[in-house]
Amino acid sequence: MTPNEIARLQTYLRKNFGNDKITVNPPAKKGQPVEVTIGEEFIGTLYRDEDDGDVSYAFNMTILSEDLPNIAPAKK
Repeated sequence: MTPNEIARLQTYLRKNFGNDKITVNPPAKKGQPVEVTIGEEFIGTLYRDEDDGDVSYAFNMTILSEDLPNIAPAKK
């Protein structure tokens, strides 16, 4: 991804999630995915896809079950 695409994606994510701490980081090495963080916390990766001139981006966020809070089941 180009620096311009990365900046535009960061602006888009910040606006849509209402969080100015979201950062889209260029890859450390060529061929690696673009990483998305909130503050120092890694939250996912962004991928670019181009098909017949149409460009799209996919945000992939993995959530580990051990990171989920314990919530009591709802009573019926």
